[in-house]
Amino acid sequence: MTTTAPSPLPSAAQDGAASTSGRRARDRPQLSHVLFALPALVMFGVFALLPLIGVIALSFTTWNGIGAIEFTGLTSWKEVLTRSSTWNGLVLVLLMVIATWLTQTPLSILLGAFLAGPQRYRNLLAVLYFLPLLLSSAAIAITYKSLLDPNFGLASGLNLDAFALNWLGDTTLVWYVVLFVIAWQFIPFHTLIYQGAVRQIPQSMYEAAQIDGAGRVRQFLSITLPQLKYTMITSSTLMVVGALTYFDLIFVLTQGGPGVATRILPLDMYLTGFRGNEMGVASGLAVLLVVIGLGLALGVQRLGGKDANASQMEGA
Repeated sequence: MTTTAPSPLPSAAQDGAASTSGRRARDRPQLSHVLFALPALVMFGVFALLPLIGVIALSFTTWNGIGAIEFTGLTSWKEVLTRSSTWNGLVLVLLMVIATWLTQTPLSILLGAFLAGPQRYRNLLAVLYFLPLLLSSAAIAITYKSLLDPNFGLASGLNLDAFALNWLGDTTLVWYVVLFVIAWQFIPFHTLIYQGAVRQIPQSMYEAAQIDGAGRVRQFLSITLPQLKYTMITSSTLMVVGALTYFDLIFVLTQGGPGVATRILPLDMYLTGFRGNEMGVASGLAVLLVVIGLGLALGVQRLGGKDANASQMEGA
């Protein structure tokens, strides 16, 4: 009677080779993944990369928007970098980036943490807070411009002396109005982001903190804020880059005035190109905006460290 010898167990080297080959197979992009991403890549190339290349090319030309396009080298760029309105718009847009971030971030975090609670009425408040984001920026600007009009706005209709000030005609007051309107419209969006992030924090962390005797303020400072680190980076990136695109609201609300007090770089680009008929200079301003936005976005991302792309709850 013969017996069959058992097959030898795979060696550690074989296990290592198998796991390595399996890992390589998983890391290798599959055709299905490429096909799923292909429509988005095509749309991005057609509607983002090609227009950007065209704008860069136009920045080296002189064109009034109607006649022939003439390649003039760095002529338009010299005009961009030597105009006082360019530097004025650049300073104003950077001030807007800082001011909007300082205004919106704390309020968005607090509202997001508040709306993440279990009470049912907070869902109703979340809907009400989100309504301004559904409105058009132009419609919001027209509404606030009418409300603050000293002749037929709230000042005359309700006899409110506080609204009788020249809110849109004073170089200082107009900035309070612009920042308030921007915050009123866009804080709901960032609040929604923080609300979702707070709800992802494990309740066990708060329960452990309660056992240790930590109050709500201590829990917020020691648990909620640290866990929102990567959400803050994402929100700040959207906030900073979005501050470079506040054209429609300011165009309708102030027209860049009084004087040039609110003529930020995007508005200066529009007025230069479509009113001054200097498409080459306007294209240079557009490229400058892209570079500034890319630099600010990368800078905000670097603040999160090397693991900024990690999950918010990783290691919790």
